[in-house]
Amino acid sequence: QVHLVESGGGLAQAGGSLTLSCKASGRSPDRHSLAWFRRAPGKEREFVAGISWLHNGTRYLDSVRGRFTISRNNAGNSLYLRMNNLKAEDTAVYYCAAVYSAAPDYRQMDSWGEGTLVTVSS
Repeated sequence: QVHLVESGGGLAQAGGSLTLSCKASGRSPDRHSLAWFRRAPGKEREFVAGISWLHNGTRYLDSVRGRFTISRNNAGNSLYLRMNNLKAEDTAVYYCAAVYSAAPDYRQMDSWGEGTLVTVSS
C-alpha cells in the first residue's frame, strides 16, 4: 500500500495560481498511477486529473483542462497539480490518490491522502 501526504493548499484569488504536491511512500509508489480528486462543499467527490505510471499518460476533468496540469517526478514518488486561472468553483478539499494499475480508469483507487483545502476568493 502507498502512503500519500498532500501539501500546498491555501487561499488564492480568482485568476490566481496554486501548486499542490503529494508525496508518496511505501511499496513501489513508482508503479502506481496517481490522481487528484476534489470534494467541494455540499458536493460529491470528483476526479480532477490523473497520470499513469506507464508513459505518464494524463487525463483531466473537462472543466479544468487547459487550466490545471498534473505531473510527477522521475522517481515516481511525488505528484503535482499546477492550477492556473483559478475560479471560485475550484474551491474544494483536494485529495491525492493512488492505484496499482498501468492503465487506470480512476474509478477505484487503492490509497488516499488526507486532503488539502483550496479556497478561491472571487
